[in-house]
Amino acid sequence: MTEPERPNVLLIMADQWRGDCLGSAGHPTVRTPFLDRLASQGTRYAKAYSATPTCTPARASLMTGLRPATHGRVGYADHVAWDYPTTLAGEFTRHGYQTQAVGKMHVSPERAQLGFQNVVLHSPLGIVRSARERGQDPDLVDDYLPWLRLRLGRDATFFDHGIDSNSWVARPWDKPEHLHPTNFVASESADFLRRRDPTKPFLLFASFNAPHPPFDPPAWAFEQYLETDMPDPPVGDWAEAFDPWANSADPTALVGTIPPDLLQRARAGYYGHMTHVDQQINFLLEELSHRGLRDNTLVCFLADHGEMLGDHHLFRKGFPYEGSARIPMILSGPGVPAGQVRDDVVELGDVMPTLLDAAGLPVPDVVQGRSFLPATLDRAEPRAWLHGEHTLLGQSFQWLTDGHEKYVWWSGTGREQLFDLDSDPTESHDLAPSPGASARLERWREVLVGELRGREEGFTEGGRLVVGRPVRPTLRHPISGGAEPG
Repeated sequence: MTEPERPNVLLIMADQWRGDCLGSAGHPTVRTPFLDRLASQGTRYAKAYSATPTCTPARASLMTGLRPATHGRVGYADHVAWDYPTTLAGEFTRHGYQTQAVGKMHVSPERAQLGFQNVVLHSPLGIVRSARERGQDPDLVDDYLPWLRLRLGRDATFFDHGIDSNSWVARPWDKPEHLHPTNFVASESADFLRRRDPTKPFLLFASFNAPHPPFDPPAWAFEQYLETDMPDPPVGDWAEAFDPWANSADPTALVGTIPPDLLQRARAGYYGHMTHVDQQINFLLEELSHRGLRDNTLVCFLADHGEMLGDHHLFRKGFPYEGSARIPMILSGPGVPAGQVRDDVVELGDVMPTLLDAAGLPVPDVVQGRSFLPATLDRAEPRAWLHGEHTLLGQSFQWLTDGHEKYVWWSGTGREQLFDLDSDPTESHDLAPSPGASARLERWREVLVGELRGREEGFTEGGRLVVGRPVRPTLRHPISGGAEPG
């Protein structure tokens, strides 16, 4: 009896893509017809989260299957070495897959392969600038920049339009569309499909920088949203709690308000990126079909985190709220039910064991994430709740959710928040001050104490949460403990 052919794996990541920003998720503005079709061909996870929602820690969870307290990245910090012996790509490589990454990695050192046999790298603007400031050749940390110069001349850059990589300022892309970084990732990924080893299954990681700023999609994508009626961003009855950090004069600030016309442009740039990425993903999926690979390829689409985009007067990411922490996630391919929407709480750390499981490969014992394939097939119960965290604004925002409720604890002040996500998905009403919330708060508080027990920050003492402990974005002594998610 011959062994069944192992499936290929195409893992597609977008950067800073909100979980609600899909047509299939009912978004009132953004148009993503090809991702909507992908969702109809597989299963969409409506309650997928990034447990530590900024680029670097989120990618550590994805690539290792570890919880943040174990991989040690509980906030954002560049230039911290990635020294994980067991990785998603490494496991696929070890089991005979040809493994390729294209696009944004955001690891340190920048050329670290994380188990991939080859990486074609597009580093974000901040890393390229940092390399220059350190006297390093930017070509050592990016493959897109020399690719662009070959086509436009030796002085070409992808940031000479002046738009910052973390601001809400938006404008159309200033070069031919086929030279956009989004097109680069799609075309280089398609080229791998052309030149791959046909005797091996493959893992291809196609990692787009968009819709992360700079908000510079092609003009057609930008302009289609400029005059679109958009609902106002939600502003919670708790939003003034962030007033001490507000700086409306800084377009890179995490907290502030901006004039309506500029917010409209920011949203047009953000949504325009999404529509552009949607079409380039379709280009890549068509390449799969053209080469006869689509039927035996698992396709997983996800993001590293979201973007607040003015919700509650907040911008960017790192926050515990839905705009920042909830992400899109779609799984399609052999053995995956089509047209299904699941409300199971899943996270980036679950992707490594899920893809290994779906490919029929063993999951290493060190992996803490749990495959969500059994629950997708109704063969197991989903997790009961998820713990997330991020250091930001001088404290740690700790949060728990079961997909129906969310509990948030601010380590700097001890503030607690409680949201009913079923009746209030925009988190506009904080239930924590309500007299009837005390029992629910106590339940979540006990769960969080279990998660944080033994942490080096000293967040707990004698079975209670301790306020005001110093925090840092990386742990000196990562741990494997904490309460097990149900």
